[in-house]
Amino acid sequence: MTAALLDVQNVSVAYGRAEVVHDVSLKVEQGALVTVIGANGAGKTTLLNAIMGLLKARGRIGFRGEDVSSVMLESRVKAGLCLVPERRELFADMAVEDNLLLGGFRRSRAERKTTIEEIYSRLPRLKERRVQLAGTLSGGERQMLAMGRALMARPTLLMLDEPSLGLAPRIVRDVFHILTDLRTTGVSILLVEQNARAALEVADYAYVMELGAITKQGSPADIAQDPRLVESYLGLGGHEY
Repeated sequence: MTAALLDVQNVSVAYGRAEVVHDVSLKVEQGALVTVIGANGAGKTTLLNAIMGLLKARGRIGFRGEDVSSVMLESRVKAGLCLVPERRELFADMAVEDNLLLGGFRRSRAERKTTIEEIYSRLPRLKERRVQLAGTLSGGERQMLAMGRALMARPTLLMLDEPSLGLAPRIVRDVFHILTDLRTTGVSILLVEQNARAALEVADYAYVMELGAITKQGSPADIAQDPRLVESYLGLGGHEY
């Protein structure tokens, strides 16, 4: 049986004495779009940071059949892991194209040229804004730039932390359509979202994270039919998608 692309087993993360992620296990199969939904403060961002190697964790993190639990951040990136953080962390005083090129700094000049043209084809708005300073972009354009910069590294697994945060519903729709399009290219995606409705629309598999633990998992259809989860995450207070 082929191993999952990402196989997180019994991972716990603590800040000092306070454990904020408790014994979490999840998998992302090759070519899948998997989402982790949950309220603010559930531990979703901490989990992503641990998988990326930004935080120390107990447990096992398997990636492409190898145990990367003790592997440094740079080596995880080189292996094909990439994270688009919630704050996007762009270089505001640099042009759009320069931000993109920095994302591919490990690649050859020829690879960067090919990849940036692919990204411009997929995200034409970035091509229109390529000489514009990143700090002057709209919220939706900044999110697209953050995604484009991550794709410059040609990741095997793209992890995104709250990509819909602060965006208008129409722009959220655009961002999620881009994610489903990316999946067709073979990029696997781990999506962390508060906007459960939007995430469940595009995911192949879903996990619910509450108070640092996975409390339910299954197909998006099963999650969407759970009365308690509907009340908590899919009610009238949620975003429309």
